Amino acid sequence: MKAEKLVEITGADFFTGVPDSQLKALCNYLMNTYGIDAKHHIIAANEGNCTAIAAGYHLATGKVPVVYMQNSGEGNIINPVASLLNEKVYGIPVIFIVGWRGQPGIHDEPQHIYQGEVTVKLLEDMGISTFIINKDTSDEEVYQAMGEFKKILSQGKDVAFVIGKDALTYDGKAEYKNENTMLREEIIKHITEVSGGNPIISTTGKASRELFEIRTANGQSHQYDFLTVGSMGHSSSIAFGVAVNKPDVKIWCIDGDGAALMHMGAMALIGANKPKNLVHIVINNGAHETVGGMPTVASQTDLVAVAKACGYPNAVCAENFDELDRELMKAKECCELSFIEVKSAIGARGNLGRPTTKAIDNKKEFMSYLKTL
Repeated sequence: MKAEKLVEITGADFFTGVPDSQLKALCNYLMNTYGIDAKHHIIAANEGNCTAIAAGYHLATGKVPVVYMQNSGEGNIINPVASLLNEKVYGIPVIFIVGWRGQPGIHDEPQHIYQGEVTVKLLEDMGISTFIINKDTSDEEVYQAMGEFKKILSQGKDVAFVIGKDALTYDGKAEYKNENTMLREEIIKHITEVSGGNPIISTTGKASRELFEIRTANGQSHQYDFLTVGSMGHSSSIAFGVAVNKPDVKIWCIDGDGAALMHMGAMALIGANKPKNLVHIVINNGAHETVGGMPTVASQTDLVAVAKACGYPNAVCAENFDELDRELMKAKECCELSFIEVKSAIGARGNLGRPTTKAIDNKKEFMSYLKTL
């Protein structure tokens, strides 16, 4: 069905969420219709964040908001759904629109398989009534489902449209770009050249895919890298956990701006503990590029100032390759916690592949390598 038709059927005029490739049609429609407008459309840092924003909207207006997200974000909404929205607490009605990655019977990446299996069950366990929209679901069926949902919402309960693969379409186009010149893949090449045989923990999405292909192109082993293919926002915490237990080994974390924003509290923890062997690099293109390019607020956020405020003793920004190479070498030679923000353009190779090894094998190979260090 058309994304604009689904919006019409919900009857909502406020939308907040975290972008998802499964919901790209909806995200592009909202961007073209509203842009980023606090009155109508907010892209949040994480799914719990947007659920709380939606609650505030309802408290101020009495109207029902829409929260959109990938099903991987269900874990982030459990707390606010159970302890804030639930009818046994404040009874705040919300319409969730959930992209169903890993839908049973449809091929997907390994990090989505189990999440896909439990997607509907998790929603129902939280008391959220669900309706699945697949490619062949008619507008009339969705109208009827919304009729039932309205009764549920009027009782202060929550509902969810679960969106299957290719279920939503949108004829409009949305272009996402910035003024930065460095491409993320080239940035990662420079990081691998300087880091040498040091372990790297890379964030979810295209960054890990590019790192994997760079190693392959260079004829290098993948043992050096832990690819955080899921669990967005947690690569820096994983790197911190490795760093404190391998204090004599330089550990590099390749992070993204959307991921860093999603769980920014990790930076406070890292800065407070100051592991001397950790280099935290945030490649900032101001976009959720892996899922379509929708903007983050990172282009308006001074991440270096954030890192310094969190206690990172060394925090800098690189806007060109000369600056990047200089700061990478400083971080490698430094015996203190380092933070490097790298300004990146939006864009990736059209033929960018995905890791050809299993996640479990990546873990085993990485752990075996760590034992040798």
